[in-house]
Amino acid sequence: MGVWSDPVRRRWIVWTALATAFLLVNVHRLSTAVLSADLMRAFDTTGTALGTLHSAFFYVYAPMQVIAGVLADRLGIRRTATAGTVVMSVGGLAFGLADSYAVAFLARLCIGLGGSVVFIAILRFCANWFRPGEFATMNGLTVGVAGLGGILATTPLAVTVAALGVRTTLLGIGLVGLLIATLVWVLARDTPEDAGLRSLDNVPSAPTLSLRQVGRNVRAVFGQRETWLAGLALFTSTGINITVLGLWGVPYVSQVYEVSITTASTLTLLGSVGLLVGPPVVGRISDGLGRRTGLMIVGAGLYTATFATLSLVGKPPFLVVGLLFFTVSFLAGSYALGYTVVKNRHGAGASGVATGAVNAVAFAGAAVFPTVMGAILDAYWTGETLAGARVYTMFGYRVMFGLAAAGGLVSLLCVSYLHLRTGGAGTGAEGGAVEG
Repeated sequence: MGVWSDPVRRRWIVWTALATAFLLVNVHRLSTAVLSADLMRAFDTTGTALGTLHSAFFYVYAPMQVIAGVLADRLGIRRTATAGTVVMSVGGLAFGLADSYAVAFLARLCIGLGGSVVFIAILRFCANWFRPGEFATMNGLTVGVAGLGGILATTPLAVTVAALGVRTTLLGIGLVGLLIATLVWVLARDTPEDAGLRSLDNVPSAPTLSLRQVGRNVRAVFGQRETWLAGLALFTSTGINITVLGLWGVPYVSQVYEVSITTASTLTLLGSVGLLVGPPVVGRISDGLGRRTGLMIVGAGLYTATFATLSLVGKPPFLVVGLLFFTVSFLAGSYALGYTVVKNRHGAGASGVATGAVNAVAFAGAAVFPTVMGAILDAYWTGETLAGARVYTMFGYRVMFGLAAAGGLVSLLCVSYLHLRTGGAGTGAEGGAVEG
């Protein structure tokens, strides 16, 4: 049996195409760290305004997550992911051509709108093509792709911008996105049956739902306290990580350690490596042990301690900062188990809505924290600029990391309560009881 006619092998080809689109989503959403000085200089912005420009992606991305779940459940994976990648790429082209803050803001909104549906479409694909006992692993691999996108958005992006300029680089990313959208349309299919293949053993059927059924699923998912606990834990962790590593990490390292943007980006690159490695490893361990919420508690505790260290010390040795950035991103794998906990409480037909609901709450944090942290830094502005970018005090960055540690503590409380609520077990509508 050839690769194309074997559903077990074929699913990896399709997942790779979808994951490539998601990789590009993460290049877009994390690129502002490397571009921060260029954007400040081009649009003469404050830290608060730059944070708001960065957040524009998430103003649309966060609320769209539930709608993305509805689209994936109702319209299918192929159409949803292809359309989203096209819209995101058109927004990327507009961002590259922007000549004012207003146009750049609208372009970021467009990028967020298109990118918002890709992750949920992939998780819906995983629910349709993989067994429930494999879902945490696949979720971890998919989140790990975000780390690979983050890597590309650090030093490689900085080097490319230095060589080609900001506009040429952004236009190139937009054109690549349109090619990826074409690839997704050609390769992706919603189910093995849609691809003309045999059904996979022990993979629950996921029929196309009516709007009334989707509405019932939305009410059921949001009516459970577990959804909000997992979502709030991700609200703080996801929001903080994307803000620190995707926006303020590079200025912090560049200004505090007096190094170039390219050199500073190597430390946030280590953070992206952590995101590449952590979720797949933690997901695999979770599936192997059948444990979810217990691992989430351990991860949240270490996450809080890591940011508390940065806040208290302020300026640890240069390479230690890279290690700490790696750690907080690696620990994102423990928070990602929240998707599995919530998904397993609902039937196969509700998997898109369930994961979308959690993701909506999670990325609301990414819409809030950039502006808040930018305002904190503006309060500690030295009054000086360097190459058009504001210079902030060491104490301002320590306050910012203190807020990150406080957010980690909130996450720890949420996952601890989630553990108690599930009695140490995540009930699985699809996969049976899963011990917490």
